[in-house]
Amino acid sequence: MRRPRGMVVGLGIAVLLGAACGRGDDRISAAVSGGLLDSADQVAFGFRTLVTDGGLLRAEVFADTALFQNQNTKIVLLRVSGDFFGATGAKAATTTAVRGTFDTRSSTLEAFGDVVVTSVDGRVLRTPYIRYDRSSNLVYSDSAFVLTEPGEREMRGIGFRTDPNLSAIEVQRIRSGKGGTFTLPDGS
Repeated sequence: MRRPRGMVVGLGIAVLLGAACGRGDDRISAAVSGGLLDSADQVAFGFRTLVTDGGLLRAEVFADTALFQNQNTKIVLLRVSGDFFGATGAKAATTTAVRGTFDTRSSTLEAFGDVVVTSVDGRVLRTPYIRYDRSSNLVYSDSAFVLTEPGEREMRGIGFRTDPNLSAIEVQRIRSGKGGTFTLPDGS
């Protein structure tokens, strides 16, 4: 017996919604009701990918759910985490976020919602949005941020550019800081 395609698609969406509601996970149901699932070419659960540059591992990205769009050139990620790696291959930092996107053509990653980047030596950057560019190996944003370092040092600002290890941060506008010193560039 042949089932109409609409019935099969409807059943698939009902199963996804049921699974999301059964786990108490409103992010998946929000993605489904927000139309993300409708525009997906493919859906994957337990997603993992590597971002490399010239054979060098730059990042490893994980997501609970991945929605492939635009002929698999854009991947929308839900409940994202990942690791950044330095030039020697050692882990430099970890990142978590509510949602993200991965552009497979340019290997550009974006993370949205409660983004936290934690370097291996204890610096923590919190912001609502970051963008990682593989070719320059930089993390940047034009959003507000809070950077904390061991020893109760803290800097608040708007807009930054940094390496994934958070060791060389360039700030667009500092709002406040406490517990340390910093050097202004020449001509400031």
